[in-house]
Amino acid sequence: MTLFAGPDSDERLPLSRDRILRAAVSFADEQGIAALSMRKLGESLGVEAMSLYNYVANKDALLDFMIDAVFAEIELPSGDAGWIAALRSRSVSTRQALARHRWAIVLMQSRSASGPSTLTHHDWVIGTLRGAGFSIEMTAHAFSLLDSYVYGFAQQEASLPFEGAALPPEVVATFMRQLRPDLYPHLSEFATEHVLQPGYDYGQEFEFGLDLILDGLEKALLSA
Repeated sequence: MTLFAGPDSDERLPLSRDRILRAAVSFADEQGIAALSMRKLGESLGVEAMSLYNYVANKDALLDFMIDAVFAEIELPSGDAGWIAALRSRSVSTRQALARHRWAIVLMQSRSASGPSTLTHHDWVIGTLRGAGFSIEMTAHAFSLLDSYVYGFAQQEASLPFEGAALPPEVVATFMRQLRPDLYPHLSEFATEHVLQPGYDYGQEFEFGLDLILDGLEKALLSA
């Protein structure tokens, strides 16, 4: 579920925390979190920066609200289909949210003040694992493993020199210039016979790895 479909374009709307938050998320999506300041955010809303402080205490508080908004976009299924399907769906939704808001990846676990959506999300994951029969210790292991994979994959995906499934010609040309089969035979084979083939999409690797992790967690649960 996407809460922020685009920038706030109606300056006739009264200023509110929700409007400020939507504008801040859109700004960060378009220009990056490093470029966000209260002054620039105020300019995007057509108001003085000081007006924003009537709704958010400071930039740190704004970041907390923004991260909580990203957590609110992550779908938490009912679990009727079982804990594996529920955690799989949640992990896929998390990756999708981070793809929409790439600036959030490094901030998701760094905020000291957690909002209600963040807390609800964490409580759901723990509750799903505990409901499946994982001990407290194994729940901690599973939670850490899943999030390390999801956030790590999202970070790696965001750092790629291209977006989408198709490799731009200039990326392919640069890559091929570096590949010498006599020096890098395995890398050359991997690139030419797999990565550079039509239809290859790095994003498809995500669910393969996710399923391996969930299968491993299921085996650990059954052997406990």
